[in-house]
Amino acid sequence: MAYKPKGQGTIYLVGLGPGDAAYLNPGGAAALRDCDVVVGFRGYIEMAGDLLQGKELVSMELGQELERAAKAVDMAYEGKSVAVVSSGDPGIYGMSGPVFQVLTDRDWDGETPRIESLPGITAMQAAAALLGSPLMQDFCAISLSDLMTPWETIKLRLESAAKGDFVVSLYNPRSQRRQWQLLEARRILLDHRPGDTPVGIVGDAFRPKQRVTVTDLEHLEEVSPHIDMVTTVVIGNSTTYLHRGRVITPRGYERKESRPA
Repeated sequence: MAYKPKGQGTIYLVGLGPGDAAYLNPGGAAALRDCDVVVGFRGYIEMAGDLLQGKELVSMELGQELERAAKAVDMAYEGKSVAVVSSGDPGIYGMSGPVFQVLTDRDWDGETPRIESLPGITAMQAAAALLGSPLMQDFCAISLSDLMTPWETIKLRLESAAKGDFVVSLYNPRSQRRQWQLLEARRILLDHRPGDTPVGIVGDAFRPKQRVTVTDLEHLEEVSPHIDMVTTVVIGNSTTYLHRGRVITPRGYERKESRPA
């Protein structure tokens, strides 16, 4: 059933980036400044801090993504301007999906409420900036959380990425309840690349508790107890190397220069 809007509401899908206001997209900052209401996970609302002073806040817990989206859509149909916040980028494991899912269920006409997406720096990008230049060739992002994706599907994606020699960024690598998936991912990758393949591990990038560890596939298990849900694990490909603690994947310009004109 199509919902009839009471006014021209707007939903801003705002990516907060790593969390430090210095890395927030100016358009996202403007949306937070101009909106009536901010909807988000409690931790992300706390992360935004002073940017949200004077705003109506709708704070929910993890696992309530569809509820958050529904609340935002309801308020937008009432004519309000609503900012839905995500860490990183809203379109990468963020709130864009749930919001558009709710809009689809309500037979949204594509115009009202108005939707504007404000991209943010992803966890993978933030990790890469701290590690060096690991993403200079083809890469992929794979979430190890099997809450919404069956493990057999995740396993197939890991195997395909390993066979294709992709640089692999692992999201949601380990939690208190999920501790074996990271080690299984390591085993799959070791079937296709050597143990000395560089691995960069970044937690809480550009936040006060930031931590950066560089290791390799062979020794990943030794540091795995320190990896959690706010950690991104970047695993190099066959050309990735280490230099003075930095993870570097060459772009391949030297091959271009060596070709005959």
